[in-house]
Amino acid sequence: MHLIDSTGFAQDNLPLIAKFSREAMESFLSLFDPNQPDDGFDEEQELNGNSSGSSEYEVDGNVNESNNISNNNLSNNVKSNLIFDFEQGILPPEPQLGNVEYKLKLVNPSKQRFEHLVTQMKWRLREGQGEAIYEIGVSDAGHLQGLNDKDMNASLTTLKQMAHHLGASTSVLRRKIIPVRRSVAEVLVRKIPDDQHNIEIRVAVLGGADAGKSTLLGVLTQDELDNGHGRARLNMFRHMHEIQSGRTSCISHETLGFDALGNVVNYKYNEMMTAEEISDRSTKLVTFMDLAGHRRYMRTTVQALSGYSPHYAMLVVSAGSGCNDTTEEHLAIVRALDMPFFILITKTDITSPDATVQELRTLLTNIGCRKVPFVVTNTDEAISAGSNQVSENIVPIFCVSNVTGNGLNLVTKFLYVLSPGISNAEKDRLELEPCEFQIDEIFRVTDVGPVVGGLLVQGVLTENMPMKIGPLSDGSFHAVSVHTIHRNKAPCRVVRAGQSASLSFTPTQELPALRSGMVLLGDSGNIDDPFGTYFFQAKVSVLFHATAIYVGFQTTVHIGSIRQTAVIRGIMGGEKLGTNDSASVMFEFVGHPEYVRPGMRILFREGMSSKGIGVVTQVFPVNKTRVK
Repeated sequence: MHLIDSTGFAQDNLPLIAKFSREAMESFLSLFDPNQPDDGFDEEQELNGNSSGSSEYEVDGNVNESNNISNNNLSNNVKSNLIFDFEQGILPPEPQLGNVEYKLKLVNPSKQRFEHLVTQMKWRLREGQGEAIYEIGVSDAGHLQGLNDKDMNASLTTLKQMAHHLGASTSVLRRKIIPVRRSVAEVLVRKIPDDQHNIEIRVAVLGGADAGKSTLLGVLTQDELDNGHGRARLNMFRHMHEIQSGRTSCISHETLGFDALGNVVNYKYNEMMTAEEISDRSTKLVTFMDLAGHRRYMRTTVQALSGYSPHYAMLVVSAGSGCNDTTEEHLAIVRALDMPFFILITKTDITSPDATVQELRTLLTNIGCRKVPFVVTNTDEAISAGSNQVSENIVPIFCVSNVTGNGLNLVTKFLYVLSPGISNAEKDRLELEPCEFQIDEIFRVTDVGPVVGGLLVQGVLTENMPMKIGPLSDGSFHAVSVHTIHRNKAPCRVVRAGQSASLSFTPTQELPALRSGMVLLGDSGNIDDPFGTYFFQAKVSVLFHATAIYVGFQTTVHIGSIRQTAVIRGIMGGEKLGTNDSASVMFEFVGHPEYVRPGMRILFREGMSSKGIGVVTQVFPVNKTRVK
């Protein structure tokens, strides 16, 4: 980060950026990781041919031929570097970090060797947040040497015994035959943490109003194909006006589970299936957040992305309408929040996806977001895209139909092997930090009282834990005690950093007026009590503004679960900001104080369009400043 002087303003400016240009994305990415080296995107090797080997995604060579060749070459290069692509005949050397382990064979290990293997598996599981990938028949150098049937079966049995020793389960993702009657196998090992019901992944579903997001979720979670007129989406809607208009206006949460063998667990699993039973029966749970696609509900969409911090975003695009303004706006927000994403092209039963695939390839490579499109056409590619931990620049693209069901099996296989993605070191660091729970939703339950839902940003939260909730109107915090905790509609005792939950409070205690944007804080060990703030400083970059932004400009600010109008009170180094400009800016909340920390990401917008992004660099608590 840049140095701050005594006035609270940065001493230098960020480089100018252009909207939807490579320079723009590199500039604002430097806000979050200024030391990140250049990945050499401009110097990708040129390879001939289509990597997928399928002609259904070929485009007309007479239309922008040079761009098509370049984009196809990028996909070819991505496929050749996928860590689990057996078709290449060799894998990259075994990574020292992460959840991937190569084993040539595991036949009759000694007791000492077995204990060492179990310890190694335990470490790989911690690296993958409860999931590890084992490549059997592969040397540490990545050579696919393979095993005969006898040794392969013995190795898989040993691997299962190792997993059983740790209370984990195994499932063979794929098994490939190589020359000389030998085979290699890829096995997923999964262990649910002792204090959790399952491994959870949060996926935000984005896209235009007519892309088919709700219909897609209805098909996945209800296991019933659509009739072509939106029947599958009816169970996703929460309000009558949504049913009448066919448009989602609020956040809807839907779950899709997988058992230990990789079988889908949804509402068709049995006749009396409920959301609680899906959670109980699943070793892995994918929680979808169905977000509004219409531009009038953009603030709700941004609030969910900022407040719930989903692990992935799923961008849904219609093959008929292609990429529209909403698609590009959602893509810009996802990139601003530095969130990994994948793309689903729907309605392929009506229109060929070829043109939309090419449009996405051009969009992803032209905006400089360092992402390379990878069209998934078979199960092997779905597993490779989902379990790959190395080539983070890949954007998997699936072509599906909610009416015929084509391509949906590839999506579920992809989700089954998808990992939360946070590193073990980062998870441990966050859990050691003081507890901070961001409140996003507030409910009132009969015989229970107020219930708050949100995300535990850092720390570990347990039942009956004393906390402080705020800030109140004067910036102070109020002492409370957490009574019960629920996750995925099931009670639990512990919530860890990065997990969403709902909390109730001890019935006998008094509570202040609750609102979205408040936080629950644990004991940080500091002498000073926590306080809210009206004023904060952030280093920002303006993505687009039609005119100029002056001091006094009002904008809607999103910081975590906070959504409030703020006024710009100062601009370092000038009187105004325009498109491409970057500077340190002083903001003031208009309504009430909020709890803000340095390092938190900020996204500000005006109306339905995003204006800029940045990072909070300094705050001025109410108890240490005079306001108004």
